[in-house]
Amino acid sequence: MSNTDPDPQAGINSDEQQDAAGSGWRSRLRAGEDAADSDSHFPRGIYLLPNLITTGALFAGFYAIVAGMNGHFIAAALAIFVAMALDTADGRVARWTRTESLFGAEYDSLSDMVAFGVAPALVAFSWGLNTLGKVGWVVTFVYMACAALRLARFNIKSDLKSFTGLASPSAAAVIACSVWIWSDGAGGVQPTQVGAAIMGAGIAAVGLLMVSNFPYYSPKVLNFKGRVPFITLVLAVLVFAVLLADPPRVLLVLFSAYALSGPVQFLWRWWRSSPTAEDS
Repeated sequence: MSNTDPDPQAGINSDEQQDAAGSGWRSRLRAGEDAADSDSHFPRGIYLLPNLITTGALFAGFYAIVAGMNGHFIAAALAIFVAMALDTADGRVARWTRTESLFGAEYDSLSDMVAFGVAPALVAFSWGLNTLGKVGWVVTFVYMACAALRLARFNIKSDLKSFTGLASPSAAAVIACSVWIWSDGAGGVQPTQVGAAIMGAGIAAVGLLMVSNFPYYSPKVLNFKGRVPFITLVLAVLVFAVLLADPPRVLLVLFSAYALSGPVQFLWRWWRSSPTAEDS
């Protein structure tokens, strides 16, 4: 080990470089749009296709809220997954068609707040957290606040290779699957206070994971254009077959495993770097 003390200024510069790297694409968009405004005498418009898809995701989140308030929890859960699919599509379409814009990025963030912050929280509250009284709405608010903080942090510091904190769509998927499984198996029976308390603890947990500093693998690094071994396609078919056999339970296992992967990676790295592990 080195006997020299770390330079605190180096840590500051490292953090500044990370912030600059994470927010660079927004800065470039803002600079480009400001230049376009100065060169144009006419008010600029917006790109229709990606923002139309974002509007669809926003509507799916709104529909999930309305469905949950009316007791249609399976439909509400499915609407959240539709919002996830559209949220994935709008960014890819914008990149493929070269129609990325600062307006689209901000609109997408607001849509995510509704679809993955407000919608799953209110669906869970209507499903059974309302039976917990003040504890229920406090847990609901904590989740929504954590989702807002997670999205705000992503807007100023993001990385394509990994996420800092659990992504809000994954957190919403855990809640949606849990409500879907109960509604599908219980036949519309109101959950007990024990079941509602377990759900509340789970919601609080995924909410705190969103604002944690745990690193998470980013699916954005997947390359669907390159060639892959033939066995990869066979495995994909098997995954679809297992998923279609019992969608809510399989999805809950997958998204729960992803949510736990952050703390597991952190504990594994901490154990590997501990003196006990080095001695063994």
